[in-house]
Amino acid sequence: MKVAVIGAGLGGLAVAVRLARAGHSVDVYEANPYAGGKATVYEVGEFRFDAGPSLFTMPQYIEDLFTLCDKDIQEHFPYHKLNHICNYYFEDGTEIIAYANPNEFAAEIENKTTDKASGVLKFLQKSKKIYAVTKGLFLEKSLHKISTYFSKAAFKGYAHLHQIDALTTMGKVVDKYFKDSRTQRLFKRYATYNGSNPYQAPATLNIIPHLEYGIGAYFPKNGIHGITQALLYLCEKTGVKIHLNTKVERIVHKGGSIKAISLLPLAVGNEILKTGNLKQETDIVVSNCDVYFTYKHLLADVAFPAKVLNQPRSSSALIFYWGIDKQFPKLDLHNILFSEDYKKEFDYLFNEKSLYADSTVYINITSKYKPDDAPQGCENWFVMINAPHIEGQNWDELVATARLNIIDKINRVLKTDIEKYIVAEKTLDPRGIESVTQSYLGSLYGTSSNNRMAAFYRHPNFSKKIKGLYFVGGSVHPGGGIPLVLSSAKIVADMVGNAR
Repeated sequence: MKVAVIGAGLGGLAVAVRLARAGHSVDVYEANPYAGGKATVYEVGEFRFDAGPSLFTMPQYIEDLFTLCDKDIQEHFPYHKLNHICNYYFEDGTEIIAYANPNEFAAEIENKTTDKASGVLKFLQKSKKIYAVTKGLFLEKSLHKISTYFSKAAFKGYAHLHQIDALTTMGKVVDKYFKDSRTQRLFKRYATYNGSNPYQAPATLNIIPHLEYGIGAYFPKNGIHGITQALLYLCEKTGVKIHLNTKVERIVHKGGSIKAISLLPLAVGNEILKTGNLKQETDIVVSNCDVYFTYKHLLADVAFPAKVLNQPRSSSALIFYWGIDKQFPKLDLHNILFSEDYKKEFDYLFNEKSLYADSTVYINITSKYKPDDAPQGCENWFVMINAPHIEGQNWDELVATARLNIIDKINRVLKTDIEKYIVAEKTLDPRGIESVTQSYLGSLYGTSSNNRMAAFYRHPNFSKKIKGLYFVGGSVHPGGGIPLVLSSAKIVADMVGNAR
């Protein structure tokens, strides 16, 4: 069949590879002049930055694609496992190294806090159990197909559903296991991996620590953008045609079935650069666009699924890309400087829709593992705080104030004067995230997971009204983040195969 994939994000590229490998003729249409979506790259002066995602877990989803294509992953996508997952810093001077080895990590928690190593190991076992129960049902199958609930994996999980803590919140379960606020904050932060609030999100999200401590955290030799490069290589080898600078205007359907896509001519000023046939007939359309904008712009003649798409939005981000004219040996690839009042920070994010003055600061420094990302003697700092989605805020004012607060916090916690070392700078706020990545209201993960039914309210990976229309990426099931986006690609490819 002829397949048109709209959007060359990681989900779009991955589904293109899978469908091409299955024998379909696949074209990918991308409005931007580059592929990768959020997983692109920025160059600021002599510094290189991964633009968005910074943590790489569950490499099996990439390995699966290379195996499917009979290609050597280590030749084209080398990566290695991290021995230290993250360095955590607190205002009282506590510094915790999250060792990848669970026993070492548990011992570190016992040495640095009032919590016991045994409690950490019990919590990680709980996380592993949630993963075992939910993997085959929630993460790798559609929740919107009846067949999912009669699968072998589903029946295996039903007997243990009470163990996934879906009826209580993530924060409450964490507080049962740990009494030290530093440990509590450390484990509650995993809610931010899909843009949610640990004080509201179901405790099923306590699955996330297992992805790091049970499966592992990794670093691609070429950075996160190396994932984009690897998928582009597989696209080339499987015959996928990628059309950059090519914006889809409309998804054409008739009689309940996909017929074609309509393309906008490429123009610069008054000059039309690309004409030709602007209507491309196709049998299948897979939208890798944010599902909200898919309906708003590409399916304007289809009833808007308001109940699904009007669910509470996930958080966004405020990012400063700083070229730092100094090296900080105590920092690692991933670093967290925690807020003192974590609950108040999330109240600001999700209730006040604003930025808390003492926001938790994340610093990602890829030059620690990829030295050519910064000039000799320098480091590339990806500095991020969680931000609310767009809702009428004065972002110019918020960004300016946040920059001062972030610098003040870094100076306090790391005992430095960071601003004098900033020699290159770029800023990305929720407005830019919406504009550049077409993420509705700047929400990084589509809808949030702040209620127990959130997983079921995510838009399905297929259209119930139009045969041949599918959806992939972080705004649909199973959710945002690199592993889930790649999982959504497999779900869609399996659906297309089963529909034949």
